[in-house]
Amino acid sequence: MTQKNYKMTIEYDGSRYKGWQSQKSTDVTVQGKLNAVFSALEGCAVQVQGSGRTDAGVHAAGQTANVRLTVDLTVREIKEYVNQYLPEDIGILEIEEVSEKFHARLSAVKKTYCYRIFNSSDPNVFERKWMHRMEKPLDLAAMRRGAQYFIGTHDFAGFCSRASKKKSTVRTIYRADVLQKGREVDIVVCGDGFLHHMVRIIAGTLVEIGLGRRAPLEIEKILQEGVRKEAGITMPAKGLILCSVEYKEGI
Repeated sequence: MTQKNYKMTIEYDGSRYKGWQSQKSTDVTVQGKLNAVFSALEGCAVQVQGSGRTDAGVHAAGQTANVRLTVDLTVREIKEYVNQYLPEDIGILEIEEVSEKFHARLSAVKKTYCYRIFNSSDPNVFERKWMHRMEKPLDLAAMRRGAQYFIGTHDFAGFCSRASKKKSTVRTIYRADVLQKGREVDIVVCGDGFLHHMVRIIAGTLVEIGLGRRAPLEIEKILQEGVRKEAGITMPAKGLILCSVEYKEGI
């Protein structure tokens, strides 16, 4: 039978998972769960390719992935089957047939992440698992000034936990915003790609600015010098969510 390539939009609560990428030591990964269900559907082992690896505890509202199948089913039937057998904290929102050349990671041109902070001393009963709580008020104006230094093409060696000597640490950031929604503060970052822990370190640096522990201008110096210890803390995983992945038209 003819093999077809399918693009999916996936959401998941990453609270109990060891990250996106499947691992030999555990089956508690998002990719591992997807591989198992799609392999059962196909009748042989298949590999779901994601747009990128989210770390343990990180969530997604718009992760993108692709998988190649030969099953003679409509996209609706595939979606219904997979959602029936996936755990309730992983779901396929959309699925469509795409060209053979589409690859969820290699074809991606933009990704948007949001780091969510509950900035209040009040209880946060219903969303406590998906937001990082900070009781001290944040100076949002200072954080917004700091965020603007990230926009553009820079070497982000100082904003990653595990830089590889073989791979470039240069990335382009298209958007860096600090938004307020009542008691919630969102740090939204859109770029062409992200390094290990990059968004969480960006968020940690902006939080330190918001707490008055550093000046916004320091970000420019950290970008120039590329020293990790000069940047802010790595924020906890539970506040981070992958919002969306964008692709060129026609791919």
